[in-house]
Amino acid sequence: MRPVSSPLALPILDAELEERLRSTMVEVEEALLGHVESEAPFVTKAARHLMEAGGKRFRPLLCFLGAETGSGATPEVLTAACVVELTHLASLYHDDVMDEAALRRGAESANARWDNLVAILTGDFLFAKSSELTADLGPEAVRIQAQTFSRLVEGQILETLGPGAEDDPLEHYLRVVAGKTGSLIATSARYGAMFGGATPEVVDALTEYGERIGVAFQLADDILDIASESEESGKTPGTDLREGVPTLPTLYAMRSTDPADARLVELLKQPLTDDALHAEALGLLRAHPAMDEARAYVAGEAAAAKELLSVLPEGSARDALEAFADVVTDRSS
Repeated sequence: MRPVSSPLALPILDAELEERLRSTMVEVEEALLGHVESEAPFVTKAARHLMEAGGKRFRPLLCFLGAETGSGATPEVLTAACVVELTHLASLYHDDVMDEAALRRGAESANARWDNLVAILTGDFLFAKSSELTADLGPEAVRIQAQTFSRLVEGQILETLGPGAEDDPLEHYLRVVAGKTGSLIATSARYGAMFGGATPEVVDALTEYGERIGVAFQLADDILDIASESEESGKTPGTDLREGVPTLPTLYAMRSTDPADARLVELLKQPLTDDALHAEALGLLRAHPAMDEARAYVAGEAAAAKELLSVLPEGSARDALEAFADVVTDRSS
């Protein structure tokens, strides 16, 4: 069955570019289904499980948009787009095992549907497939992919271990986000520019843009987790707070030495599974200056990302990348 076009994850202001990207994203869906096909039907079924559950395909889309800053999409760009999405999907299988998640993208997680062993091995299978494809792109792409994968794993390890006694918790958290989220989004933009024939200056700029915008997008989610009044944001308000997961607003709040914040700081030192304590902490945090500090940080990262785009040629691709930076800032407001 041929995949259908769906709304693009990035704001595209040019109708011709939008149509071009929609067409290439259909190709990505078809290619991804083919790349995860195995001689063993169960392996194919497990590998397609999260893929068929949907997703924004933000990373491959950014890859194709990066190619627009050069001479446009090539067969290598399509391959690179599949590499980054397979890497992302593989990481989700492993994340769900570590988080003991029951749902992913509104569907049963692989570990809930089958078991942890199947989920881990399916993630490994997808990582292997992304590596096979990377080899087709040449040694430079292999080096970049290896470095990206290293940062992904390091970010996950750092998150699992938590900050050490001598570590600043906020700096530690930002390293985790840069590794787990920023690294692959940076590589997505980098691959697109590289294999789309952009200049080295543009490749470097898009790589840093991807890193900054990826981190900012995750941090905006942190703010939405606290600020949203309903589930319209796609997640239940205060989920991270309830589970004791550190986020940008909570880490800023916990730095406070103001006696008036003593109760909030005390609450934030523990998972808030009790509904009354959770509601109390959520109310205190929403009114705390830490929220404005977090928003200012995200806005700063988005502004820095936009500044990097000054080396790009004027046109619809640059406009779309600038608009996305604005979207990230708006999400955190």
